[in-house]
Amino acid sequence: MTVNGKKVWGAFKEYLLITVGILSYVLGWTIFLVPNNLVGGGVTGLASIIQYATGGAFKIGYSYFAINVVLLIAALFLLGKSFGAKTVYAIFLASVGLNLFQEIIPQDIIQTLAIDNGKLMCVIIGGIMAGVGIGMTISQGGSTGGTDIIALIVNKYRNVSPGRMILSMDVVIILSSLLVPSYTPAGGLVPFTEKIITVVYGLILITICSTVLDLYLSGSKQSVQVFILSHKYEEIADLITRDLHRGVTAIEGKGWYTQNEMQVLMVITRKSDLNLLLKMIKRVDPDAFLSVSSVTGVYGKGFETIKLARPQKKN
Repeated sequence: MTVNGKKVWGAFKEYLLITVGILSYVLGWTIFLVPNNLVGGGVTGLASIIQYATGGAFKIGYSYFAINVVLLIAALFLLGKSFGAKTVYAIFLASVGLNLFQEIIPQDIIQTLAIDNGKLMCVIIGGIMAGVGIGMTISQGGSTGGTDIIALIVNKYRNVSPGRMILSMDVVIILSSLLVPSYTPAGGLVPFTEKIITVVYGLILITICSTVLDLYLSGSKQSVQVFILSHKYEEIADLITRDLHRGVTAIEGKGWYTQNEMQVLMVITRKSDLNLLLKMIKRVDPDAFLSVSSVTGVYGKGFETIKLARPQKKN
């Protein structure tokens, strides 16, 4: 595959995963959360409060898009154009989906999957789907907008968990729903006592969502350290650097039992690339001896960057 072909395939894969993530996020809201008048965090939570307050006249998608436009402008300046392009796509797709799926998903499916199973089950399923959706989108360099953008801006300059940042902001949004009247899809006013219960469900929802988000992101960034002992170490090292585009360190070693001098290769790569790496090694030398261990906190080119606080200007 040519260099241009790899770039096209890489971009296609990124946008495909963003699309799947947004689909998970939107379905979690339209099937499990909105039909139960549940409130979540972020811009979607604000948009849901507006929809409930207007009795469904002003749907989530419209206010979701309008609020995100303002935050998107800030992201374009602080996070770069590539982030902006992916996030514009994600926000547009989510805005359309949040309105469209409320119209096209049959009510009997929503009744069977969501309403009949109770609000607590809907909170759990909806929170998991939303967390996975946000995680897939962020892992590809995009965002579902809203508090995700704010969390990524802060995370760019500070080693702060995106999930915790989103959690803090979402608590404020959910509590604000107590100040706004809510109407059910049938037009009935939601009693204040029921709104208090909805707030509790909302807090559970964002806790699940943020936890799933952090688990997804930490899993996608997990790395492994591989030690390779083989007489064909030169061929293996060349193959790894050429095809896997990972650095290889050759360490001089000596087998104590055999007293033979040998080269030990050390490779650090993403866990998602481990299977491909093992297949490459075994293809060159089926008898190669391998040691694989999980590592955390890998910093440098191709991995994470150390984020330092900006020096404060003295007056």
